[in-house]
Amino acid sequence: MGESKEISSAPITPRPVEPPVSVPLSHYQSTTSGGEQANEAAASTSRTPKSTTPKSRTPRFITPIGSPVRRALRLTRLDPQDAWLPITESRNGNSFYAAFHTLCSGIGIQALVFPVAFIFLGWTWGVICLTVAFIWQLYTLYLLVQLHESPETGMRYCRYMQLSDATFGYKLSKVLSVFPIFYLSAGTCVAAIIIGGSTANTFFNIICGATCTAKPLTMVEWYLVFTCAAIVLAQLPNLNSIAGISLIGAVTAVGYCTIIWAVSVDKGRLPGVSYTPLRKGSKTEQVFDILNALGMIAFAFRGHNLILEIQSTMPSSEKDPSRVPMWRGVKAAYLVLAMCLYPLGIGGYWAYGQMIPVNGGMLSAFYAFHMRDATQFVLGLASLFVIVNGVSSFQIYGMPIFDLMESVYTRRMKQPCPWWLRVIMRVFFGFMCFLVAVAIPFIGSFAGLVGGISLPVTLAYPCFMWLKIKKPKSYSPVWCLNWVLGIVGMVLSVLLTVAGLYVIIKTGIDANFFKPR
Repeated sequence: MGESKEISSAPITPRPVEPPVSVPLSHYQSTTSGGEQANEAAASTSRTPKSTTPKSRTPRFITPIGSPVRRALRLTRLDPQDAWLPITESRNGNSFYAAFHTLCSGIGIQALVFPVAFIFLGWTWGVICLTVAFIWQLYTLYLLVQLHESPETGMRYCRYMQLSDATFGYKLSKVLSVFPIFYLSAGTCVAAIIIGGSTANTFFNIICGATCTAKPLTMVEWYLVFTCAAIVLAQLPNLNSIAGISLIGAVTAVGYCTIIWAVSVDKGRLPGVSYTPLRKGSKTEQVFDILNALGMIAFAFRGHNLILEIQSTMPSSEKDPSRVPMWRGVKAAYLVLAMCLYPLGIGGYWAYGQMIPVNGGMLSAFYAFHMRDATQFVLGLASLFVIVNGVSSFQIYGMPIFDLMESVYTRRMKQPCPWWLRVIMRVFFGFMCFLVAVAIPFIGSFAGLVGGISLPVTLAYPCFMWLKIKKPKSYSPVWCLNWVLGIVGMVLSVLLTVAGLYVIIKTGIDANFFKPR
């Protein structure tokens, strides 16, 4: 990523007695996937003073004048491993790529559960909670974009786990962040196979028609077809190379969301529809139902675990930091996102009210209530968009896992991962997701629970990261805001997790292990 032509390897643990050899700062330093210090450039021609102390040579009495000069001449180390890993090996991204990736990762099938949350929250609180969640997660997204690179240290955090390590420490970070981040990546790929495979079966039935004599595939075979298509596209080498795939995924996501809510509103409200918030059981059960509904909304706002990775595909320097084009792309993506989510939630609840299926949300309601009165073209187009979006989402959510697997090889072997091993790794990951999808096809029933577990990644951790790294003045408005949002986010995460477990235990789930349908 840097401009040094000669790069050599260094021990995993840098020796403190030997100062790092530095080169002029043209890009921010990136940490490695394993959280280790970067390897250092060869020093045969360097004129950097050999000093074992990092103190500045600028006299203290001219610090006000010398600070900008020091900042301009600040030195940093280059990390050759970043040039070998899928997320950071290409740094020619721009605001358009950022918008495509952000929209593809931020909108998907999970958005179709919004009207299900309205069943328990009602009109007023449903809209309020949706708005609060949207603004809150957009604010924390802004924090992550700003934290991606540090002008003070020249450090660039290219992965969410790296920023988590820097904030909470290596050991605590693994406890707090590994599971939710891993689920948001690998779990989304599994969900994409389940939804994409089942929708492919529906698409076949729509196109073939009632008089079709062709023998249909089983659900497991549809899962396999979808997985094979996803694995083929997964051979694209890095995150920048799938920008076109993310664009297709974003367009299809907007397409099927628009088709579903537009057809639902156009066909009018169902007979006997009711908007009274659903209240059943004791007061305790009602409270847990409301909290579980909030968990569904939290689950729908995913994608924060990919923001730092997306931003790392851009070139960055002190003069042109990557946060500027990144935030421009994010704002464009979230404008489109709002234009999809609000009509989907409000229009879907208006059309179906309490009749929305709890499992499947708007997609199930669309097929259940409009399979006969909607045209074959509209039904088929919506199904096709869902399938294509699932394949596209698999790519961007699988990229952090590919990056992690390859980082293990590059750290040990001190060389790039060969193409044949990269293919094996990605095929292995794809079929592992396939096996999980076949074994646990009811994973979507855990939406509320998973929303509670992964909520800190989206709403709480970025606030604590800002406090630890930026160190705002105590009791200032920004300091108070981030402490309040961080603490409330953690408390809410605990409540939503407990509520999700309670609802699952109380109502039960259709645990059809190895029997997808």
